[in-house]
Amino acid sequence: MSVSSSSAHAVRVVIAGGGVAALEAMLALGALAEDRVALRLVAPEREFTYRPLAVVEPFRVGEVGRFPLATLTKAAGAELRQGMITSVDPERHVVVGDSGEEISYDVLLLALGARPTPAVANALTFRGPQDGPALAALLEEAVAGVVRSIVFALPVEARWPLPLYELALLTGTYLTDRGTRGVAITLVTPEDAPLALFGAEASDAIRELFGLRDIDLRLRSVPLRFEGGALHVAPEAVIEADRVVALPRLEGPRLPGIPCDRRGFVSTDDFGRVVSEEDVYAAGDMTEFPLKQGGIAAQQADAAATAIAARSGAPVEPTPFRPVLRGLLLTGMAPRYLRAEAGTRPGLDIEPLWWPPAKIVGRYLTPFLAAKLGLAETVVGPVHEGAIPIELELDPRDYSTWSPV
Repeated sequence: MSVSSSSAHAVRVVIAGGGVAALEAMLALGALAEDRVALRLVAPEREFTYRPLAVVEPFRVGEVGRFPLATLTKAAGAELRQGMITSVDPERHVVVGDSGEEISYDVLLLALGARPTPAVANALTFRGPQDGPALAALLEEAVAGVVRSIVFALPVEARWPLPLYELALLTGTYLTDRGTRGVAITLVTPEDAPLALFGAEASDAIRELFGLRDIDLRLRSVPLRFEGGALHVAPEAVIEADRVVALPRLEGPRLPGIPCDRRGFVSTDDFGRVVSEEDVYAAGDMTEFPLKQGGIAAQQADAAATAIAARSGAPVEPTPFRPVLRGLLLTGMAPRYLRAEAGTRPGLDIEPLWWPPAKIVGRYLTPFLAAKLGLAETVVGPVHEGAIPIELELDPRDYSTWSPV
């Protein structure tokens, strides 16, 4: 079904999800299409969790922000429906909830995220806030002298390595600040250089930071499993370790009624439209775009919102997804700001590259949270004294082989 811009009624837009992409799309559509759309957010969560700050909670230097979805949707002029979408019937234009309820839509935007699963056997898989207590307990074991070696492992399937570097650097700072000596910290990564995605200058800066904290880097190594007091890696090698902390691999939601690849991710065009489904869009981690990061999710949501707003009759030119990746690396040391842009030499600066300098940068979500909920005070503070904001531009038409230089 095609939405007519001449319709006398508001276009019914159902947004599935309660994360960054869903909220950014909700806010963008409210701003761009105004009363031309009737927005309904369907999510199982009761709160929006500001997940990127999960890395700081175990170190007692900050906490994850949590905001009631009901408050956010009401402020945005949208309706909240609590529940989980279990399937979609594109022909009938309905979604089915876990209660069996059917919700009709004119346009559907899916932002269901991805499911984290363990990638390194027997390691502590750090998925987010739910694993903070386990990491905090590990840190206390290190301070007490029970743990003498910690390895941070980046699985080959993990396409957004920044949180692992944060965990390693913050661990080094935490132990040093408590006078703990003799704990070996190692980061194992398949990359050719640390944070290689950002270019040689950024890699050199990360090497310097690791050197200051006496953290060992093992490059071009794929972590496989942790057993017998050692991390086994490929090519054949073992690294002695008392504990291993790893990032997860991600799997798509595999929503019945929506085509997906073998890993469960959904293919979309430059405007977020699901391939083969005219009135269904998707944004965020559930899409095939390999970088799973909040800022990218917000930009995908913005592209979809411009297309949907234009279809509703709003005077908006649809803007394709042309991602700019912004990341904030928390290190526990002096701030350094890096910028890398496709086709140019990466640069280094001491000033923030955006404001507010939040972990997630969304055109609508970041200022909304900062203004309505005091996010600027939550994010911009002592936690960020060792931050490295990183910005680069990618070409989504060739993201599999993209290089910053």
